[in-house]
Amino acid sequence: MKLHLLDRSNTTASIFVRKNSYANFLKIWHYHPELELVTVLKSKGTRFIGDSIKKFQPKDVVLIGKNLPHMWLNDPKYFNENSTLKAAAISIHFKEDFLGNTFLQLPEIKPIVALFKKAEQGIQFKNVPKSLRQAIVTLNSETDFNKTHQFIGILHQLALHDDFKLLASAGYVSSLKLEESKLSNKVIAYIFKNFNNDINLITVADIANMNPSAFSRSFKRVHRKTFSKYVNEIRVGFACKLLQENELNVAAVAYESGFNNLSNFNRQFKIIKKMSPSGYVKKHSNYTK
Repeated sequence: MKLHLLDRSNTTASIFVRKNSYANFLKIWHYHPELELVTVLKSKGTRFIGDSIKKFQPKDVVLIGKNLPHMWLNDPKYFNENSTLKAAAISIHFKEDFLGNTFLQLPEIKPIVALFKKAEQGIQFKNVPKSLRQAIVTLNSETDFNKTHQFIGILHQLALHDDFKLLASAGYVSSLKLEESKLSNKVIAYIFKNFNNDINLITVADIANMNPSAFSRSFKRVHRKTFSKYVNEIRVGFACKLLQENELNVAAVAYESGFNNLSNFNRQFKIIKKMSPSGYVKKHSNYTK
């Protein structure tokens, strides 16, 4: 499935609010540098965000991070020639610094900054109050000043909403950052650059100027998972990207992702994604063909 960049650089508004109402949502696997807040008004289907594949329905509220691939695919009945069904949603596109970098540095804005960080994986908010959903829906009818003022309030309420689910895996999101040239941690930079090769614990510990045992304990304390699990999550996340592109068979994807044998790849993939690689391909292709 080809990934498309949607360019909104010609949009002058700092917050772009739009009500989309069509026979079905656009069937395009895409990404963009803006974050996107989506509130589904009508229709059902399957939501693809990174390597997450979940059903969607009315009242769903989802925040998608910048450059995170996604697609909203309606159920087959919405594509029937004689269908009278409608798909509708409110989408809000905005840059992380839509009010400038100084705004993001204010202590009062820390919850929103944390929200943007979580949005890198995509967030589905559950049991969103009707009043908050209504505030999102009516945002487009506000003046530019009120729209900005009220949108900050909406973001703050979402930042404090504690009933949510992260969507794309951390490994998938990490694999999107492989091209970044500036990474603060030398160890993480080394992992990103070498995840699809053999990564020797002794070498990585040496980069951190620690002995292997101390490094392993420190890594688990900071990242809340073992070093090997962290690496495997990145490898599986990258494998999901390759499987979605459907240009390589499963065995080739395994080796391209850094696994030295197919059985280990299948085992680790199933542990992390709760399904086999072939099952992931089948599920993905059933929805997107």
